[in-house]
Amino acid sequence: MAPIYSLAAMLLAASSTVLAVPAPLSLPRQEADTTGKVTPLPESQITPFKPYTHFASTAYCLPITVVNWSCGHNCQANPNFKPLASGGDGIFVQFWYVGYDPDLDEVIVAHQGTDVLTIVPVLEDLDILPLPLDPELFPGIPLDAVVHNGFAIAQAETSQFVLTAVKNAMQEFNTNKITTTGHSLGAAISLLDAVFLHLQLPNASVRYVGYGSPRVGYEPFVDFVDQLGFEVNHIANKKDLVPILPLWLLGYRHISGEIHIDELNQWMNCPGHDNISPFCTVGDVNLVLDFNIFDHPGPYGGVLIGC
Repeated sequence: MAPIYSLAAMLLAASSTVLAVPAPLSLPRQEADTTGKVTPLPESQITPFKPYTHFASTAYCLPITVVNWSCGHNCQANPNFKPLASGGDGIFVQFWYVGYDPDLDEVIVAHQGTDVLTIVPVLEDLDILPLPLDPELFPGIPLDAVVHNGFAIAQAETSQFVLTAVKNAMQEFNTNKITTTGHSLGAAISLLDAVFLHLQLPNASVRYVGYGSPRVGYEPFVDFVDQLGFEVNHIANKKDLVPILPLWLLGYRHISGEIHIDELNQWMNCPGHDNISPFCTVGDVNLVLDFNIFDHPGPYGGVLIGC
């Protein structure tokens, strides 16, 4: 069943953030003049995302079906995947799983996104107070690299289980490649997982692929992620409201690596942080006048997120 999203919940998130934190006056920071560098991705660069889209979608499935790789069409889309660990209850702890894909030669780490039928994850989304990350989980991270507290709490809850499973997978399958992925809240958790795994396993090659991700942290955090140098992509679908939350007026910024799917289903490469081009999310989606929350689950390259 696909995840169900509440427009009221999203507007509550937006209004709560406006009341919670005073707004800075600056516009989103750009990497020089990036608005003129927005270009469509060719099909040859879009197709390789499909396995990760299904992996992110699989995270909505019950852990028992994931660990047995019997979750229906999402599991069938990556038939050679070898699940190693899964957990969460979908209420207090988002579903998650770790496994190895021999076709990609990668360890995959995925987290479930937000379903408003389970209230605790929604409350985590509204817990927007920005706070520093735990230095034991994120050694060397600057104190000013603050992130959304609800996302940080959700990531910390499963961090040690994920780290153990990833280490076991890397040893068992003799690989140093890790990709973290997820949708919505799961995308936010997976971004923090990517930073966490990069810092905990410095010899690993880490990649992040997120779908419908909200903003996770302030500018020092996104600058820190940029400096780590691992591959990052976060994909926003058409008029989806979630990727413009929490509001940039509150200090939140997106990491680099945005891909925006436009109304013609073109995948647009949007360089910089919160690119203001009309072909990118910030320039295309308006909180008051022009958004469609039903674009949140996709489709992303023909894949509708949900189990």
